[in-house]
Amino acid sequence: MDFEPTERQVYWRDRVRGFIESHVRPAVPTYKQQDAEGERWKVLPIVEELKAKAKAQGIWNLFMPPQNSSHHHVDDTFEFEGPGLTNLEYALCAEEMGRIGFASEVFNCSAPDTGNMEVFHRYGTREQKEQWLKPIMNGEIRSAFLMTEPFTASSDATNIETRIERDGDEYVINGRKWWSSGLGDPRCKIAIVMGKTDFGAQRHAQQSMVLMPIDTPGVNILRHLPVFGYDDAPHGHMEVELKDVRVPVTNMLLGEGRGFEIAQGRLGPGRIHHCMRTIGVAEEALEKMCRRLQEREAFGKPVYKHSVWEERVARARIDIDMTRLLCLKAADMMDKVGNKAAKQEIAMIKVQAPNMALRIIDDAIQAHGGGGVSEDYGLAAAYAHQRTLRLADGPDEVHARSIAHMEFAKHAPVAGPTANALRDGKGPMRAEASFSSGDMGVAR
Repeated sequence: MDFEPTERQVYWRDRVRGFIESHVRPAVPTYKQQDAEGERWKVLPIVEELKAKAKAQGIWNLFMPPQNSSHHHVDDTFEFEGPGLTNLEYALCAEEMGRIGFASEVFNCSAPDTGNMEVFHRYGTREQKEQWLKPIMNGEIRSAFLMTEPFTASSDATNIETRIERDGDEYVINGRKWWSSGLGDPRCKIAIVMGKTDFGAQRHAQQSMVLMPIDTPGVNILRHLPVFGYDDAPHGHMEVELKDVRVPVTNMLLGEGRGFEIAQGRLGPGRIHHCMRTIGVAEEALEKMCRRLQEREAFGKPVYKHSVWEERVARARIDIDMTRLLCLKAADMMDKVGNKAAKQEIAMIKVQAPNMALRIIDDAIQAHGGGGVSEDYGLAAAYAHQRTLRLADGPDEVHARSIAHMEFAKHAPVAGPTANALRDGKGPMRAEASFSSGDMGVAR
């Protein structure tokens, strides 16, 4: 097992790291100033300037898979420009992006566009790609992903109640969605909506995904949903009513009843994108904690010399490095054996990464005292953001259930009804890929 990064991995990681340190980090004060001025839901000029620079340097759409290894279901003639990084190569880049909240958008690698672009790439027709994928990949528009609903336990996506009913040459959409991330951005033009086209079909064949332009009549944004008081503008998370929304039948993705198939393809890479960036968040928090502890004195000596802080810092370094290794293992398995074969590793990293980051951010907040819960150091916002990741793309409990079921299947008794049920995939502890409708979209 070789832990040394390849020349190509180092090349792309260092290009992203260098751009962030040379251009993005110095722009943070300007970003904060522009964000605080005037209307909350707007386009920030500094982000557009940085996007143009990154695009000109070719550090753009880094998450898109290599063209010759993609799993097209509909159309493989659409061409896109991108370096074609593997999941493992992208992992190192995403960690760097995670260090600054808006850095991902600078490289056109932010949520929920990453997952949506992959859906278009894998499952869209040429016409759908020309109309929507191309402008998203060019950084001209943004997109949303409407799945979670307020009136159902959306951690089980089979509970979704939104109706997508055919009427002649149109589909009529009725339902209510929330945590529809990105709908606050004035550049958001298209949404992928998950609903049911056949309530009588088999449990995982009822759902479909359809493309819905945001300006379609009947799309009514009801309210904005803050996260621990943060509005996440200009991105935002909205509750939206879909009332007799009509879209052409050509807006159906892949076909009726294929929603779960699309969702599994979308959420595999997306889940580790979250985790990759989370490692960068944790590294940033650890750095702030170490600096703060060496700058302050308490009870007659520097704070860092109190043994409790030595223990916390050491634990943070151990936890970050262990989590990174698990994340890289998951990414490498996805590249070599596919998302389905890596489902246990994906579930494990999804649970581990945000919980690890939350512990370290919490310690960093404690190290900063009153400053830690203020806006001055960015730690309170980082904590709020990471806490959402224990829900986004599925709560911890869903992933833990999946991990446990796979373990039970490995170690089933050699005989008896439980063993037979496990082997046949019919028992209550059968190994199955977990799937949740939760998609905050804030980091994906």
